[in-house]
Amino acid sequence: MPHIIEITDLADPALDVFARLTEHQLRSRLEPEKGVFIAESPKVIDRALDAGCAPLALLMEQRKIDGPARGILERIAPDTPVYTAGREVLTQLTGYALTRGVLAAFRRPALPGVETLCQNARRVAVLENIVDSTNIGAIFRSAAALHIDAVLVSPSCCDPLCRRAVRVSMGTVFQVPWTQIGETPADWPGAGLARLSALGFKTAALALTDRSVPIDDPALMAEERLALILGTEGDGLAPETIARCDYTAKIPMSHGVDSLNVAAASAVAFWQLRARD
Repeated sequence: MPHIIEITDLADPALDVFARLTEHQLRSRLEPEKGVFIAESPKVIDRALDAGCAPLALLMEQRKIDGPARGILERIAPDTPVYTAGREVLTQLTGYALTRGVLAAFRRPALPGVETLCQNARRVAVLENIVDSTNIGAIFRSAAALHIDAVLVSPSCCDPLCRRAVRVSMGTVFQVPWTQIGETPADWPGAGLARLSALGFKTAALALTDRSVPIDDPALMAEERLALILGTEGDGLAPETIARCDYTAKIPMSHGVDSLNVAAASAVAFWQLRARD
């Protein structure tokens, strides 16, 4: 059984990771090997453990120890600290009610290279500058459910391991392989799209232009390897990105609606353009 620690001092520095560090500080951009992410709820934590992520500490309501979190405690190393208190104390500490009463701090895993990740992939999603963590989480959930082999995020994208994205994804961010394409914003779109082309992918920009084809276009659906490029909220894909892609595709709509939220659009596109044997 892990080491259960009753919280007696809300100012204890050991609790900073759960209550006082910003997402930027957790990510530790200057020292990625020391980065941390937070997972909420037993199901999400289980999926992180299934993916081989290493827990550093847990925070949970006392009543969860012999309840829904019991299985988690049986899976983690005995020297992992588990901080606990009543619901009111934890809400005072974190500023919000814990989802399902459990948080876990994990070491950030090392990301694979683009070439390694895409070696055997037939369908990948590329997220360009999407900044809303809810949309990121929802896209990952759709990617897991609807046959996407990998997700690539541009350097200016929201972090898929930020707390809200992980929660909204229901832990599928640990099931769909992903990595960042490029180190700096200057690496996208030119260099990034060139890498995808060199790997044998045709690229399809999801955008409304005069040359957009429907997503059920036979030639588009028949591509052996396809990268679906999805753009930021509001502005969509950059003109340079659209111009450099092999296809520009749209979802046919009715009632004068011109577009869907990027997360909803991703689900429709993933299903329609899934790889077929």
